[in-house]
Formats: sequence, C-alpha cells, structure tokens
Amino acid sequence: MDWMETNGVCLRYELAGDGPQTVLLIHELGGALDSFDECVGAFQQHFRTLRYDQRGFGHSEKVRTPMSMADMVADIVGLLDGLGITGPVHVTGAGVGGGLSIAFAARHPERVARMVVGSPATFIPHELHERLVARAAMVEKEGMRCFADVSLALSYPEQLRGNRERFEKYRRRWLSNDPFCFAAINRMHMKTNLEPELKNVRCPALVIGTRHNEIRTPEMTRKVAAAIAGARYVEVDSGHFMPAETPELFCGHAIPFFRET
Repeated sequence: MDWMETNGVCLRYELAGDGPQTVLLIHELGGALDSFDECVGAFQQHFRTLRYDQRGFGHSEKVRTPMSMADMVADIVGLLDGLGITGPVHVTGAGVGGGLSIAFAARHPERVARMVVGSPATFIPHELHERLVARAAMVEKEGMRCFADVSLALSYPEQLRGNRERFEKYRRRWLSNDPFCFAAINRMHMKTNLEPELKNVRCPALVIGTRHNEIRTPEMTRKVAAAIAGARYVEVDSGHFMPAETPELFCGHAIPFFRET
C-alpha cells in the first residue's frame, strides 16, 4: 500500500501484479480498497490491479467539504496520471462504485478499455431524497452504529450472509467509516444523476443486475444497460456489494469479460 497526493487530497492505493493490462477496482459507498481483498488474487492471474480508497474513506484523507462527482472522477485521473498509467484501463465497481465507474468512462472514454458494473448507482429517485437527508444527519449526530443494521439489511441481506466470517468482517469495517464523510457522499449521491451520461459510454460494457438488492433492483439496472450502446446485461444471485458479498461470482463474470478481445 502507498499514498499519493493528487487533486487536493491524499489517497491510499495499491498497484499490484504485472499483467499487460490494468484493472481499476472502485469500491462501494462505505467501502474501501479492502472490499476487493477476495478478488485481487484472481484478477492478478491475468492483470495488474489498481485499487484505492476514495476521498473520505478507508485510509485516504478525510474531508469536511462537500463532495462532488467531478472531484471523485478527477481523483481517478490524478491517480492514474501520477502512476504513469496513460493507456486505457479496464474499470469495475458496484453500487456507488459502479456509478463512479460509469462517470469516469463517460467523461474520459479514451481512458477506458472495458467496463463491468454491478447494480450501478446512477441516480436517486426523488421520493428517496428525504430518506438520504435524514440518514446523513443521523450518522453525523450519532455515528455509523446507529444506522448499521438498517443499512446492511438492505445492502448485505441475510440470505447472503452464509459466510458469517466474511459478513462480520465487512460489518466491522463498515462501522469504522468516518460519519461526516459518509454523510457527505450521501448528499453528493442525492444530487447526482448520471442517466444523461450513459449515452457517452463508448467502451464494451457488462452490466450486472443482482436479485437480492432492494436498493438498485434488477429492473433499474436493466434500464442502465439498455441506455449504454452495445452493453451486455446479466442477472445473478448477489447483492448491492457484489465484489465483497459474492467475490467468486463477481470474478467469474468480470474476468472473462475483461479477457475478451
């Protein structure tokens, strides 16, 4: 692991493996680069991997200013430039990480070779805005623990907790999030609508819908796939945080797609 200062923030990252192509792994809301711990080994059999903690999360710099999708995308560009990675990379993420993957691919199409996204968060329906506002205020006042059970019941449901050690590890890491940064990215997400940008994605894309997901239903995800030219859609038995919850299933779909020519 190492850290880099770029775009006005210090980011923790890991660049590992020595494949001819690089896969950029973008974690979910409330996650960290550790969310891909059970995936990187499989990816590194074929690719070099780059994963990082987004601003405000994991061991990256915590911020007290509003977050924006423009800043999050600029962080990726700065990280890639700082590492001398100028050619196209494969990019993947789930949930908000999937939304950020789409934003990067849409705004910098020349830098993305192929993309895999699971249940990508591209917008928040207006009727859910009040819920996000309340959640942000609650965690700022009471900390992450006050919302853990409710949030994880939706994002990491009981039917996916068969590997109890995996779930408990995820839950403990989730509880360690900085509540102010968690609130800030919720507010950012509420104001973000990536739907108009889907037409700007030019790379081959695999969009994965997850059946155990009350946050981004398969129907919502299928519409994202339909709006991306030439995108492929599949539906699997996983949840909102697919790389962390069902890493074998995630690798089984993402790696073959990235290896296609």
